[in-house]
Amino acid sequence: MRAPRVAVVGGGISGLAAAHRLRGLLGPRAEITVVEQSHRPGGKLRTVEVAGRSYDVGAEAFLHRRPEATELIAELGLADQVVHPTKAAASIHAAGDTRPIPGHTLMGVPASVDAVREVLSREGLRRVAAEPDLPPVRLDGADVSVGALLRERFGPEVGDRLVGPLLGGVYAGRTDVLGLRATMPQLAAALDAGAGSLLTAAATTLLAPPRPGVTRPPVFGTLRDGLSTLVARLAQSAEIRLGLPVRALVRHGNDWRLEIGSAAAPQHLDVDGVVLAVPAPAARKLLADVVPAASRRYAEVELASMAVVALALPPGTELPERSGVLLAEGERAADGVPFTAKAFTFSSRKWAHLAGEPVLVRGSVGRHGEAHLLQRDDDELVAAVRHDLRELTGVTAEPIDTLVTRWGGGLPQYGVGHLDLVRGIEDAVCAVPGLAVAGATLHGVGIPACIATADAAAARVAAHVLGRAH
Repeated sequence: MRAPRVAVVGGGISGLAAAHRLRGLLGPRAEITVVEQSHRPGGKLRTVEVAGRSYDVGAEAFLHRRPEATELIAELGLADQVVHPTKAAASIHAAGDTRPIPGHTLMGVPASVDAVREVLSREGLRRVAAEPDLPPVRLDGADVSVGALLRERFGPEVGDRLVGPLLGGVYAGRTDVLGLRATMPQLAAALDAGAGSLLTAAATTLLAPPRPGVTRPPVFGTLRDGLSTLVARLAQSAEIRLGLPVRALVRHGNDWRLEIGSAAAPQHLDVDGVVLAVPAPAARKLLADVVPAASRRYAEVELASMAVVALALPPGTELPERSGVLLAEGERAADGVPFTAKAFTFSSRKWAHLAGEPVLVRGSVGRHGEAHLLQRDDDELVAAVRHDLRELTGVTAEPIDTLVTRWGGGLPQYGVGHLDLVRGIEDAVCAVPGLAVAGATLHGVGIPACIATADAAAARVAAHVLGRAH
């Protein structure tokens, strides 16, 4: 009996995790090929050298409280590489002032008036205090934009000063575009259960304070030598073919053929099953003929582009005693110039393993609809980010090294109705034997969520392949 053959299209974390899981399910004889159109694996996991230090310029951490990434890292023998953030707190710059992110909020949605007393105006606080007296929130199973709901219940300030910067940090999106059910599922669930008000929903969702002497597990983690360490270990599970776009996906009975490479001299790869772990535009194109219903739904997903500007500052540069700062949309510096960055991470404060020399900072640029900001060349982006850093922190030191990393269309926008859209994609694909989809478009943009989709896709394709073999 010949060895099973499976192709994984896309060499980001979702594709590589799917290939690793397929190896475990199908055994050492299986021919597992990952086809990636870029010249490096890892997708948005990218560790580079900045001033001689290993530094992540894509995703910088994973949610430690979700099990998928933590368990995969342990399975790969990398558990001793896991490190967690320091106790430095994050902050938000809104209404011309920088303050710590308030506690007792759910992604910025307050659970009490006191939680946001230092962040909102007197009128903003009045609106929050009055929110429970409004008619109860009734979603009746529908979705709603986060921004619309917040304005209706709290007025503009909670969305502009708190939720907007926090969701912008995760999705590079705007609250008016993002849907409640996909971005704040816990809050939506509390409202479905009858919470009635946003204050009550947030309060019932938040964890109770820990008992004295009890320490909660860390929320986030990363790898000491960079997240590309995870990429390199996963890549050992399959044959990785780089620099090869997949031009077409064709079904031949129960088999699949991939057309890859240049249009002038295409190559063909014949396999028993396929995992598609690519961004929405590529999935739309590849599914257009084989699963048109899924292709149409992928076409509805909007994307945001962003850039990460890494700065290595001279030894002795003093950063604020914070892990970073998120910027509210529309903020301006004292000189009247609009801020370019949407966030800064003070990496040498946030991560103990990055403390020392040089001092490392990363600025994030770009929200949904802000492509014009990314049309500047690298030098202009570095200058704009340095201007913002100076205005926010007083740091004027000339960097000893810089690097701009651009993520064009890197972040899918979880709009209103996103869960229904994803359900339509998955239902349509499930009707086609030997095919599965994975990736950040589906159930979360974070590393653990991507791994979860990879595990599910690998299990589906492996079941098909093994069923045929038997």
